[in-house]
Amino acid sequence: MYFRILLNNKLCNLLFSLAVICVFTSCQKDNNGSGSMDQVLEDALHDASEGMGNRHFIIPDSDDYANIPQDPNNPLTAAKVNLGKLLYHETAMAVNPIKESAKGTYSCASCHHAVAGFQACKPQGIGEGGIGFGTNGMDRYKDENYEIEELDIQPLRSPSTLNSAFQEITLWNGQFGANGMNKDTKDRWDIETPIKANYWGFDGVETQAIAGLAVHRMEVGDEFFQDNPQYIEMFDQAFPDYTSDNRYSLITSALAIAAYERTLLSNQSPFQKWLKGDLSAMTLAEKEGATLFFGKAQCGSCHNGPALNKMEFHAIGMRDLDTDGVFDYDPNDNAHLGRGGFTGNEEDNYKFKVPQLYNLIDSPFYGHGSSFNSVRDVVTYKNNGVSENPKVGPTHLAAEFKPLGLSDDEVNKITAFIETGLRDDNLNRYIPESLPSGNCFPNNDPESKSDLGCE
Repeated sequence: MYFRILLNNKLCNLLFSLAVICVFTSCQKDNNGSGSMDQVLEDALHDASEGMGNRHFIIPDSDDYANIPQDPNNPLTAAKVNLGKLLYHETAMAVNPIKESAKGTYSCASCHHAVAGFQACKPQGIGEGGIGFGTNGMDRYKDENYEIEELDIQPLRSPSTLNSAFQEITLWNGQFGANGMNKDTKDRWDIETPIKANYWGFDGVETQAIAGLAVHRMEVGDEFFQDNPQYIEMFDQAFPDYTSDNRYSLITSALAIAAYERTLLSNQSPFQKWLKGDLSAMTLAEKEGATLFFGKAQCGSCHNGPALNKMEFHAIGMRDLDTDGVFDYDPNDNAHLGRGGFTGNEEDNYKFKVPQLYNLIDSPFYGHGSSFNSVRDVVTYKNNGVSENPKVGPTHLAAEFKPLGLSDDEVNKITAFIETGLRDDNLNRYIPESLPSGNCFPNNDPESKSDLGCE
């Protein structure tokens, strides 16, 4: 079953990660209580948070709805989150595929599943037109019966839905979300594109869910409820204030999915445990790496707050999604312009949103173009401060992107902090035990069912 594979894969990943860290740290936990390293890290966090200290970085519990950032037009409730948890994984929602053979075979989780840190574990996620799952989703491949133009694929790497509560606008270019930085971008909300979902007026997580269901050929409708009547009562409980005409719809489905996504929080990682007082939760190398991260390396100037992300866009010259195994790469696609591709402002070209940093090690593809395959490679790239994308010249590069002067040992310690200090190893708590449809998930095609052991 999915859980058996998930747990085995996570164990393999964790053992591999620990083996790497052991080389640098001898796997020694730092049990010195309130020792000097803990105080040094606390001081670094104090400075990086403008005096707020540890509490500035703490992620709330997943059922602490009062403290989870949310859209006031889509308040979190237990009934709504539970419904969204099922719909997010529900392959029965795949009712509008191009090919009848793909009906009921994919879900939101096809490209954002827990075993990969709610990423795809592929350079390019595949919804419809993909088959198989393999290890951590890495063996999902193109169905030979599909033409490339029929595939449900994206021109950039699928970002993680983990810690998405801390995003007011979403996607690499921030195109989804009607508020915040997007409040004055209505001239860019093309009604002929998925961006028209901004007109609903929701924040990014909700808007992306609304647009995503349509883009990825999913829906709830008469057929869905006829085949899965168990969901009717769940919609009634989740949306009691909606009339019966509006309660069972793509919009309410998306709002439930968004509510669930806002509870996908990496609050059990070693760093989070340390922030809450367990000083033995991180190794000495992880603490030293965190101190460098927030101090000398100045990573915290962009990666800050609970999710270590920021609603900012920066050009750091990473390559487009043009690696081996990627389908339909178009060098002229506006997506490769980042924020500029959405706003139309030349000064925004090649700027991409600062991503969250938790559980990165669970999916070995980094950057908007999947151009790096290890966390250490990314840290080294930022340490060197030299653009790898010939299209992104000095006039576009962020001022923060410059040589950092870190030693190999310091790079290793920052890598240790990101890889294992920021890894919540219990994300399976966010996965349903089963679906009302009885379908396999995150995929339900024959190859995936075999891979996942749920035939």
